[in-house]
Amino acid sequence: MIPTRAAGERLMQDFVPRMGRRYANGRNTDHGPGAHKAVSMLSPYIRRRLVLESDTVAAAMAAHGPDDAEKFVQEVVWRGYFKGWLERRPQVWASYRTGLANDLAMLDRDRRLRRDVERAMAGQTGLDYFDAWATELVETGYVHNHARMWFASIWIFTLGLPWRLGADFFYRHLLDGDAASNTLGWRWVAGLHTRGKPYPADAQNIATYTAGRFAPRRSDLAEVTQGLEATEPEGLPPVLPLRAITSPKPGVPTALLLTDEDCRLEDFAPQRLDLRSVATLCTSTMRSVLPVSDLVQRFETGALADAAARIGADPVALAPGDPAALAKWARAAGASQIATAYVTTGPLRDWLDEAAPMLAEAGITLCEWQRPWDQAIWPHATAGFFKVKQAIPRILAEVLPG
Repeated sequence: MIPTRAAGERLMQDFVPRMGRRYANGRNTDHGPGAHKAVSMLSPYIRRRLVLESDTVAAAMAAHGPDDAEKFVQEVVWRGYFKGWLERRPQVWASYRTGLANDLAMLDRDRRLRRDVERAMAGQTGLDYFDAWATELVETGYVHNHARMWFASIWIFTLGLPWRLGADFFYRHLLDGDAASNTLGWRWVAGLHTRGKPYPADAQNIATYTAGRFAPRRSDLAEVTQGLEATEPEGLPPVLPLRAITSPKPGVPTALLLTDEDCRLEDFAPQRLDLRSVATLCTSTMRSVLPVSDLVQRFETGALADAAARIGADPVALAPGDPAALAKWARAAGASQIATAYVTTGPLRDWLDEAAPMLAEAGITLCEWQRPWDQAIWPHATAGFFKVKQAIPRILAEVLPG
């Protein structure tokens, strides 16, 4: 995959004829590496907004109409729903990070657990389907969405491994990995998101939806009768108001920050601001304390280079390990505000929260642009997806032209 806006938009246009009934009928089948033709493969581009959700949905609706494009549209909306849900319950992200640290510490103490986790990540469990998905993930940075659910279910219920370690494995290797979709997807499989409703990996389902590539035995897979909800007896935390943001102000000395949260800052017309400096911040290494895939890091680096080129910038590269670098850079540029795209709950948001006291001390305001797509979806993302699904016609009326 070429990590540019142009490459993403070409991929989108090539897939438009398949966004209707062909997608609805074929999207659940995992044909294996190099054969993912029934799904768009756009997620790494959408995750970085090299391609916009609103553009893909508009293309699907124009080509196929609302009925035939329904499934495709819903899948695009899911990512926005998960992002909004985590924005409304950031406590879940904090709990994940704390729990992951505890799980990693347990690995140091428990030799058998460490061996089992290493075998699962290396694709050496003896379950050929599971091992194939682990290998595909590491080698390509991608796994079909249906296979992600099977993989997570087997990791949790059949292999009996801590779910956060599996989520971390995915997050370190997925080209399209983001904190919300990854964390909440694993929680959904575990029965923690929709509480008490775990996702069971089923032998016949795997055989059917891998087009016969694999033929698991029922005895290979655990019978899933309950999820992990007992591990969180307090239930879900309360829904919080959406975080207030400050918009960039014209006429104020500005430092422009490019991250892979959004690689289309040209949409916000930053040239209208009093720009003093532009910087890129590579954040993929923030995903985990363990090594993050080279594929992920190269895709991010390429996407940021493309984003900078499209606005004609020769950016400074900030060091991701030091939150103090943000204030130092802006202060050296003579800026009193930093402008960037909205930063969702996740590792970069944590990093910016660490940087906040230093920005305040230097008299620098962090300002953010927010996409209408997010503004339309997130107010509905307070419970299950059904509430958002019901609101899709109203959401599309807000964000699509005409």
